[in-house]
Amino acid sequence: MTAMTSKQFRSETDLLGEMQIDQANYFGIQTQRAINNFQLSSQTLNDFPELIHALAYVKSACAQANNQQHKLDDTKTNVIVNACQKIINNQFNSSFPIDMIQGGAGTSSNMNINEVIANIALQGLGYQKGQYQFIHPNSHVNMSQSTNDVYPTAVRLAILLKQPLLLSNLKNLTHTFTQKADEFKNIIKLARTQLQDAVPMTLGQEFSGFAATLIEDHKLITSMGKLLTEINLGGTAVGTGINTQIGYGRLAVDELNKLTGIEFSLAENLIEASSDMGAFVIYSASLKRLALKLSKIANDLRLLSMGPRAGLSEINLPARQPGSSIMPGKVNPVIPEAVSQCAYQVVGNDVAISMAAEAGQLQLNAMEPLITYNLLSSMNLLTNAITMFTNLCITGITANEKRCKDLLDNSLGLVTALNPYLGYELSSNLAKEALASGTSVIDLVKQQRLLTAEQLSDILQPDKMTQPN
Repeated sequence: MTAMTSKQFRSETDLLGEMQIDQANYFGIQTQRAINNFQLSSQTLNDFPELIHALAYVKSACAQANNQQHKLDDTKTNVIVNACQKIINNQFNSSFPIDMIQGGAGTSSNMNINEVIANIALQGLGYQKGQYQFIHPNSHVNMSQSTNDVYPTAVRLAILLKQPLLLSNLKNLTHTFTQKADEFKNIIKLARTQLQDAVPMTLGQEFSGFAATLIEDHKLITSMGKLLTEINLGGTAVGTGINTQIGYGRLAVDELNKLTGIEFSLAENLIEASSDMGAFVIYSASLKRLALKLSKIANDLRLLSMGPRAGLSEINLPARQPGSSIMPGKVNPVIPEAVSQCAYQVVGNDVAISMAAEAGQLQLNAMEPLITYNLLSSMNLLTNAITMFTNLCITGITANEKRCKDLLDNSLGLVTALNPYLGYELSSNLAKEALASGTSVIDLVKQQRLLTAEQLSDILQPDKMTQPN
């Protein structure tokens, strides 16, 4: 019979007293208090590895800046930097179990990374976890720092680390729409405004519009990302730089730039930068704009594919799953529906970010963890939704060319093409008569001999109806 192995614990102490910590854990007492206090969203730091990596990058940069100013010796600096690199290499993701939503303006997140780095470093020096007299989470790992400059800097970096994947997926979706625009360039159809018959266009033109609007958002998000490169590192608690030496902030920023390859700059006013959440608000707004555009496109595709017999049915969406538990043969546009739901969640996240940004008081915004959680969640949702949209929907769309032409030929929209030749009043009367009689506009023109067959054929050429003459 195998004996059960009993857990070993170490004793750690903080301002509030003593606590027993499982010796297997790399985090310490302050992290454990956060685990006990905040069980809210079921989303923890280890669900957002970019944030963990960002915190480690910041800690490494700060350690090297302190070393250059001779505040931290070479031995401590090296083991702290090595510990940070191991965290960046995803070796300790499970050591960050605290909830993303937390009180304390991110102090729990900062102490979580401080404690994990300290204990990894201690092991690197041959000591036991918790022997903080040799490498201390606050005195050494957090030297010349405060949560109030470390956390906002790391959040900005985390967003920028996530951004390339989002933009890459968005570029792929845009490219797919462009390919479809070329595939459908010769399929003429009826445009609609306010859900009413409008004028002729091509299906390719419609899809090129989808591509163009997403290209705009790619540019916007790229531009908004640059706002996040201004940071308050070195400002410590409120932006005054207390507990740092002159020049430390610029050294830390330079080291962070070397580590990440991103050109961060020190904010001109560290007091303002320590409390203002404006860059996050604008960045979230750019994500919301993308979400709304994706939902609009998704809704358009649902309308264009509605049917298959009693709707527009101008395009076919790929069938992904049976659509009803009671109606045999029904297939629903589940991918566009899911895209819109993701978009609505991003809009909700943006509202929460706006409220949290407004809730900042005096020299700090204690609601920044909520801003962080919602921003990173929005980026995850959009990245995943765009991938799904591209691979499971857009690439497989086909056109019903005959249906497009039949709807156009039977529409009142052709009257607009005749307007320059017949005049507005006569064209209006034709439209009214066609609607009342059920006769097509073209047949009425022929019956009333308003234009010759040759004139009609020339006027109704697809190229002439879908672009300037």
